[in-house]
Amino acid sequence: MTKSMYAYVRDAWKVPAETGVKALLWERMQIWRREGSVVRVHRPTRIDRARALGYKAKQGIVVVRAKVRRGGRRASRYVRGRRTAHMGMRRKTMGKSIQRIAEERVCRKYPNMEVLNSYWVGEDGHNKWYEVILLDPHHPSIINDKTLNWISKPGHRGRSERGLTSAGVKGRGMRRRGTGTEKCRPSVRANANRAK
Repeated sequence: MTKSMYAYVRDAWKVPAETGVKALLWERMQIWRREGSVVRVHRPTRIDRARALGYKAKQGIVVVRAKVRRGGRRASRYVRGRRTAHMGMRRKTMGKSIQRIAEERVCRKYPNMEVLNSYWVGEDGHNKWYEVILLDPHHPSIINDKTLNWISKPGHRGRSERGLTSAGVKGRGMRRRGTGTEKCRPSVRANANRAK
């Protein structure tokens, strides 16, 4: 059985050091670091991932690259009587993944678009880059597309802010069912507010 072009691209990204992708990324990241946090790109960096997640080269679809700072976050310094060693300032894990934060930042920059999905394109010691696929739910080419017109329904408004994208569903613990997920549904916040 013959492999498609997308399969070769996918294989190259799996072993970047051997296929030359690592050297290409090193060159690109020097440019990406100087760019802004949210930059529109003309075509996807990883065409195989973009196509697998629903990208099509047609009107009404936009790809945006988002940069987010890596690592945990820090709490503000508290004022108390006894100073502990590190005061619990560092090692604060975020409630959301970096990918979700990237999707939300892109959605705020493009308020008339909806986030379809996103994928990783690179990282260094300080930042992570994700490319986010955006759809215009009011564009005729999206409304007439049988595989994408579901996003035009009003229930999908603000998908990324409500955790309905793939990264959001994963972060909310919705990939699993049954034992161990009792506190995830209907949502973590709703479960916490439920009367005991």
